[in-house]
Amino acid sequence: MTADILTTRHPFLDGKPKRMLIDGKWVEAASGKTFETINPSTGEILAAVAEGDAEDIDRAVAAARRAFQGPWSKFKPFERQALLLRLADLVEQHFDELAALDTLDMGAPIGRTRASRLRALGMLRYYAGQAVSILGETIENSLPGEYVSFTLKEPVGVVGAIIPWNSPLTATIWKIGPALATGCTVVLKPAEEAPLTPLRVAELCQEAGIPPGVVNVVPGYGETAGAALARHPDVDKVAFTGSHLTGQKIVEASAGNLKRVSLELGGKSPDVVFADADLETAVPGAGMAVFANSGQICSAGTRLFVERKIYDEFTARVASFGKTLRVGDSRDPETQVGPLVSAEQLDRVTGYLAIGRQEGARPLSGGERLTEGEMAKGYFVPPTVFADVKDEMRIAKEEIFGPVISAIPFTDIEEVIERSNRTHYGLGSGVWTRDVSKAHKLARGIRAGSVWINCYQAMDPAVPFGGYKMSGYGRESGKQHVEEYLNVKSVWIKTG
Repeated sequence: MTADILTTRHPFLDGKPKRMLIDGKWVEAASGKTFETINPSTGEILAAVAEGDAEDIDRAVAAARRAFQGPWSKFKPFERQALLLRLADLVEQHFDELAALDTLDMGAPIGRTRASRLRALGMLRYYAGQAVSILGETIENSLPGEYVSFTLKEPVGVVGAIIPWNSPLTATIWKIGPALATGCTVVLKPAEEAPLTPLRVAELCQEAGIPPGVVNVVPGYGETAGAALARHPDVDKVAFTGSHLTGQKIVEASAGNLKRVSLELGGKSPDVVFADADLETAVPGAGMAVFANSGQICSAGTRLFVERKIYDEFTARVASFGKTLRVGDSRDPETQVGPLVSAEQLDRVTGYLAIGRQEGARPLSGGERLTEGEMAKGYFVPPTVFADVKDEMRIAKEEIFGPVISAIPFTDIEEVIERSNRTHYGLGSGVWTRDVSKAHKLARGIRAGSVWINCYQAMDPAVPFGGYKMSGYGRESGKQHVEEYLNVKSVWIKTG
């Protein structure tokens, strides 16, 4: 089915402009404006999409508030659970179509988007389980007299969710899942680079029976629709995934009504390889920690620290591994590395390739945009490994968000812990070693929200994910994620 969708016209791409969902109705932008979304493999226009702005955000927030205070507030936990399970069944039923939309709109290889099935469905069904697992507690207090004290967990309210373009389907689920589980309502602002899958998921939300106003989707640009959502006085919480610069603006905008904020931001994650590692596993592991999704992953292990005694051998092997990966049109099932999402992102990444060479780094592989044949129409950069990288180089300090590894030698464990932490970020990290003592020492020593040992980028709906430092605060997945959408109310009863 997926192959048919990719070789013929996708059923969602019917030639009509895509409208936004507000209060259960598909409407045009108040301004009447639209923007185009592009297939990054070919440069072809996929669809025109309604361009939301502050007026549309006002309409969507008002609808979410009415739903929150109205019918949705009467839904019992098992009813919210049933809706999430119904939505999960619909996502499963239409998964090939959704995976193809992700591939067409943001360029992830179809093999990668197909492989997200377990994650997408697992998240929805996990949040369905959490819907009936929200618990307060009875607390024994020490006041004189007779008092009973306990807590209630209540939904925060209207949530403004702003998602990135690097994984539209799972990013959408990661935001609306906990909101629905807890009884919140949502205004979702998809990334302008890849709005199609979130709009299709919104159709499935309607088909699942989620009431009008509970899930609203307003596509548009970050500086207009996104900014309006972040500062809106009737939004109770903002959940944002994206760059740290935008995250800082959201924190500033939240001050108006002191709304709750959770942020999953950028990274410059260390991936540490010791000489005692299983190199047969570590070479492809370290490579795909960056080359997967063309490096467009916040927690990618882009600072590759390699113990000096194996540095030359290991970096050469990773470079050789990258050269074996097939780069091409993301619709081709054989493609392993697709295009970057946009011309803007291509300019950013190729700019860093030039900066790396200017600073004295040595490209072992890649290092230039691919322009031969059909690739000239798309935004392709091959897997790139820079050797002779110093900590102070920009390619070692700044997030590139492309398939670019900065390989850095180290000598001992204390040194590599200190240098791993010599960054403003703290999202992900990796350690490759057979020595359990080293593994434990780095797991405690690295200041990052996730430490993957002898693996990289393992994710599960039950395991929390988030950052330290400039990589943000709050957690997604796990029970901690659900708590981000709840308020705690203390209740006192004098019984004497």
